[in-house]
Amino acid sequence: MTDVFIGRLMSSPVESVSPDTPVQAAATTLLDRDISSLVVTSADNELLGILTTTDFVRMTAEDAAAAETTVADYMATDVVTVTANDAITEVAETMVDRGFHHLPVVDEESGVIGMLTTTDLTAYLSHADPRQLA
Repeated sequence: MTDVFIGRLMSSPVESVSPDTPVQAAATTLLDRDISSLVVTSADNELLGILTTTDFVRMTAEDAAAAETTVADYMATDVVTVTANDAITEVAETMVDRGFHHLPVVDEESGVIGMLTTTDLTAYLSHADPRQLA
């Protein structure tokens, strides 16, 4: 397979929230935008964490009160990231090995610039020439 770089596949711009965003507002954003993850960023677009629909399942299981809970209470902070210049083959392997469905795409100067999802990879592969996949 010819290497394709993540910058071609990532979704951009990325929906983001601040760590003090109430989870109810974050949930509304996920539903309104029909997405399954939000990056949590500082005022200067530095990646602080990620909040996914899986986190909302955990909140529900723990019976968290949405009105009193902020994004910072549930976001993952040990976030694996990729760059726009990373090759799809390496990134896809990381996603499979780690069971990730979302990977924030970051730039050293600009902060968060995109999000790569399994949907992005599937869309790319559905249009790829099957002879190139062998």
